[in-house]
Parts: sequence; structure tokens; C-alpha cells
Amino acid sequence: MESNGRRSFLKQAATLAGAFSVNSLFQQAHASAFASANAGIAHLSPEAAAENEDYWSVIQRSYSVNPNLINLNNGGVSPAPIVVQQAVERYNQLSNEGPSYYMWRILDQGREPLRERLAQLAGVKTDEVAINRNSTEALNTIIYGLDLKSGDEVIGTKQDYPNMIQAYRQRAMREGIVYKQLSFDFPIEDDDQIVKAYEQAITPRTRLIHITHMINWVGQTMPVAKIADMAHAHGIEVLADGAHSFGLMDFKVTDLHCDYFGTSLHKFLSAPIGTGMMWVRQDKIEKLWPLTCNSTPHSADIRKFETLGTRSFPLEQGIGEAINFHEGIGAKRKEERIRYLKNYWATRVQETKKVKLHTSLNAKYSCAICGVSIDGMTPADLENALFNQYKIHTVGIVWENISCVRVTPHVYTSIADLDKMVRAINTLAA
Repeated sequence: MESNGRRSFLKQAATLAGAFSVNSLFQQAHASAFASANAGIAHLSPEAAAENEDYWSVIQRSYSVNPNLINLNNGGVSPAPIVVQQAVERYNQLSNEGPSYYMWRILDQGREPLRERLAQLAGVKTDEVAINRNSTEALNTIIYGLDLKSGDEVIGTKQDYPNMIQAYRQRAMREGIVYKQLSFDFPIEDDDQIVKAYEQAITPRTRLIHITHMINWVGQTMPVAKIADMAHAHGIEVLADGAHSFGLMDFKVTDLHCDYFGTSLHKFLSAPIGTGMMWVRQDKIEKLWPLTCNSTPHSADIRKFETLGTRSFPLEQGIGEAINFHEGIGAKRKEERIRYLKNYWATRVQETKKVKLHTSLNAKYSCAICGVSIDGMTPADLENALFNQYKIHTVGIVWENISCVRVTPHVYTSIADLDKMVRAINTLAA
């Protein structure tokens, strides 16, 4: 005999309510506790709330992270809260009861409500958002979809993400576009210096400027809107890589003044691993070629970019619960907490002899990510020592002019974890 819970879930799936209904998993598991916790800090500014450990302990309990491993590489992939994992498991079970029926006729219909909620989160129009697997897929779709011709120039930087750099290099090899890379010595706390560097690289053949909103190696926040305004004054389009900023910083995509934007949802939004989002300004959709085939490649419908064939519907639908979780905390409150955690450990080691920070601690120029190095140790040496001696997981970075270990906390990171990190760095430096 079928259980009530199972019948309830099937009915829920069939009515396409899912994550955005009053019966969502978030509502069932967290709504009451989050509401109570939020009421307790309602009188505090987001900056003050960032230091309230009682509040954040409620959030920390919503994750299933391994207590024997301190994960400080959330810049790579963030773990999903338990409710997001449960949503994926439920939708996966449902899919496997009759894949072609439940996937194509039930779950596939859930993409439109999800698109609408993602658009609200991003502050853009619903028909400007495409759902895909990650930043690489989103940004490569745009990079390869632009009608660039031999001799057309693109300006990027040596500090951009490798998959984007390689995409431009492939277009240069195949079609003869000119890919120019600036190089910055971060940290930089001067917007004008950054904007001027891009502007000085412009020629009459420049068609696109590629900007990484938050540099993945060291967390430098770039002045995207200022660069975009300058570029537009020269008649140049702007593509923003928001892999590390979306779901972390409290902003709307329109605040960036860019024309195209791509991000991964499995980083700070804590959506299922392998989910992403692409945004294209409405008047740019028609001219942009889809990366995978579509019967109407010059359609003005954003959905032409979602002709992916069979995809993971359970992962896609799990995004909804991640949005619920994110909004249950509040975007600004979440941003300030993660910045507080970064500053907590970084300020406690910055004066230690032989220790160097590679990231600004100014709120305008960084948030979660901070690079650190110890004189006499390679990034690999430091990464291995942190893991082997202290079970702290970070990532060593050696890229162009950057050589450090990247440390990235998340909302589930405890102060005790960071105290251990501080003790580890101070001991290794001594």
C-alpha cells in the first residue's frame, strides 16, 4: 500500500508546485526555525548579525558536512543544504519510476516556474534567463555564439578563468579573432586604475570586453559596472563572468550594466552540483547563436539555449529549494556573514611574520575568497600541510603572477574551524 508521504509527493510533483509551494521541503524543514532565528536578529544590521553565533548555528545545522574535514574550498563547489539534497533524491526516485513520463511530462514542466524565480533573484526579466549546468557552459555559449569575425578584438585578462581564456583562444585559432589579455597585480583598491587599463587596450576593432566579476584565484571584486559604462561609450559589448559572485554578494545582474552574464549555482547559492544560469539582455538574444543545435537559431526566445537533449531534471528542480534556503537567510545578511568569516581568519594572520595575504580586506574589493602564502612554502606545500596535519581542505593556486593558497568559508563554517585555521597558519609560519 502506498504511503501518505509518497502519495503527497507525487501529487506535489504532478501539480508542479514543488519548491515554490507552501509544502516545499524548506517550508517543512526550516521555515519555522528560520523565522524564529530571523526574528531574534531583526533589530541588527546585516554587519552586526554576521557576528551573532547563535543565529548562524541554526544555519550550520542545515548542512551535512563531514565534521572530520574542514572544507575551506567553497570557491570550487559548495555543499548543498540537506533539503536541497533531499529534493534531488526525491525527484531522482520519481524520475526512475518511469523516466520518459516523469522527466519529460512532469519535471520538464517545472522549468518555467524555476526560470521565473531565478529571474527574480537576479533582478532580470524571466525571458532573459536560461538554465544550464555551470559557468563554463553559460559563458562558452555566449563566447561561441557571438558573431565575431576575423580581426575582431576581444579584451580579457590573464587572471580570468582558464575555460573562458581557452574558448577565446580557440576562436582565435579557428576564425582569426584577436584575443588580447591585460594582466593585473592584485589586490588593487582603485577602480579607475582598472577601468583605465581596459580603456587603453581598446582599438577600433574591439567588439567585446570580458570581465570576471570576482577573480576566482584571489577574490578581487572588479568594478564591472564602471568598465561596462566605459565600454558602452565606445560601442563595445560586455560579458561578465559571475561564477563566484552570484548567490554570495547582494546584487542584481542589471546592477553590472553588462550585456551577457553567466554563473554557476553550485557555488555560493548552494544549489545541486552541476547547475548554472545564463543571462542575455533581451535585445541581444536573437543575434546570439546557440552552442548546441536548435531549429530556430536566430529566435529571440531564450529557450533556444536549452536544447541540451536529456539532462538531469532532478538537479534542475533542486535549484528551487536552494533559492528558498538562500532567501530564508537573506542575501545581504549572507554576504556580510561570509565576509566576516573571511576577515575573521585573515586579520588574525596578516601580521604574522612570513605570512602574506593576496586579497584586499576592504569590503568593496573582496568578500569570501582570500589568498594566503607563507614565505619558504610553495602553494602545494602549504595546501598539503594544512590537510595532512590539520584536515583543513584548501586549494593551492599557481597561475600567471598569482601564487598562494585560496581559502573560502561558507555560511556553515564555524568560528572554531577558523580558529583552527589561524593556529595552523601561525604554527606553519613559525
